[in-house]
Formats: sequence, structure tokens, C-alpha cells
Amino acid sequence: MNAIENDRTWFDGAMVDEAVFALRPDYRAFLVLADGLVPGPSDEASEALLLSAERRITQRLEGGKPEELPEIAAWREAYRSFGAKPQRTRPSVEALVRRIDDGLPRIDRITDTYNAISVGHLLPLGGENADAYIGPARLVRADGTEDFEVSAAGELTVEHPEVGEVVWRDDQGVTCRRWNWRQPPRTRITLDTTRAFFIIDALLDATPGVVVDEAAQELQTALAAFSPDATFTTRLLGPTA
Repeated sequence: MNAIENDRTWFDGAMVDEAVFALRPDYRAFLVLADGLVPGPSDEASEALLLSAERRITQRLEGGKPEELPEIAAWREAYRSFGAKPQRTRPSVEALVRRIDDGLPRIDRITDTYNAISVGHLLPLGGENADAYIGPARLVRADGTEDFEVSAAGELTVEHPEVGEVVWRDDQGVTCRRWNWRQPPRTRITLDTTRAFFIIDALLDATPGVVVDEAAQELQTALAAFSPDATFTTRLLGPTA
């Protein structure tokens, strides 16, 4: 089996459990696998993307609060549906929007790119090092025994999600807690990442499918601008029934 076939097999194994769709029938996951990326520090191109996203969301807010935006309000409702308190552990896109006044973080050009598109389209969008995965990605409701690694004072420790919490996971453990709240160090994108896995979380009651498609295309275009030899594989996950 060649590398492309391996990628396709791994990608085809990604799934969303029916228990998650029972919480939010309007949920969809748009997956993008990018191979052949050229990692690097933040640069002029990623800076331009971030500045554009900052201007765009500032205009949307018009001095209001992030939670007043319908896209963020929908994610707060989704968090409450499995018992999370979004005012304490915020959906990823809200956490980014709340940093607008001080400026979005500048991390590296891959991370900057997907953060900018997340904010610009008001969609949770996470990026991970695909080579760190052990088995395919699955979005499930946790049973509470899954391992989730965190870094505290420079040391790795293991926590566990709450029973019923919505988590992304692989064969080794949780790769993102509370749907899109926090990732572990294991799958984090670094300056050595050349193969990245992106998850766009969408609630169609708040965000039309066309906006999700536009975000996915913009992500690929922006990544290809500094990685001209990159290849992309995409997949949309929705209810099976």
C-alpha cells in the first residue's frame, strides 16, 4: 500500500458517532488532510491573513459581545447540551474572537493560517499533526476512561474527560476535549509538521453549508500559497441516516 492509499484508508476511518448527532443533528465535520506542507515561522502572508480576520470580526462585532453573534451562541448551546459551561471552557472560535482587542496570536504560519480562517468565517477550525495520530479520528461522547495528556510546569500528566463529554479521539486517547476546546501536546502542529489534519466544526443551523465550503477552500488555497507541492484530501462527515 503506497502513501496515498495509506492516507485514504486512514481518512476513511474518521467518523462521528451517532450519539453526537443526537445532540446536534445539524452538526457536520469538514475534514482536510494536507500533505507536503512547508512549515515555518509566522511571515508576511500569515500576518496579512490574521490582520484581515481581525478587521472582519471587528466589523461583525460592532462593539458587541462575542456571545451575541449567532454562530458563537449556537456553539455555546452545543456545549451546554453535554453539560459543559461555555463561560468557563469556551468554544475555540469564541476564545480566539475574545483576543481580538489585543490581537490574534502569532504562532507559526500553518497555525496562523487556520486561526485566521476560523475567525474570518466564525467556525471552530483546528489543525493537528497527522503523523502523531494512532488510528483514525473519531468524534464520540466520552465514557470517562480516555486519556488526555496535558502539560503542567513542563511535565506531562494525564487527565480524563467527563462522562458524556464530546471529544475527538484516536486509538491512544483524546485529541481534543469538549468538541473543540483544547488539544494535547501530542498532536500539536510544530515547526516540523509537514502533514496536517484540519477539522472544521459546523452547526448548520447557524452557519450555511456554503460558508463551510468557502472556509475549506480558503484554507487549502492559503496553505498552497506557501506549500505549492502540497496535496489535499477532503471529506464531509454527516449523519448516516
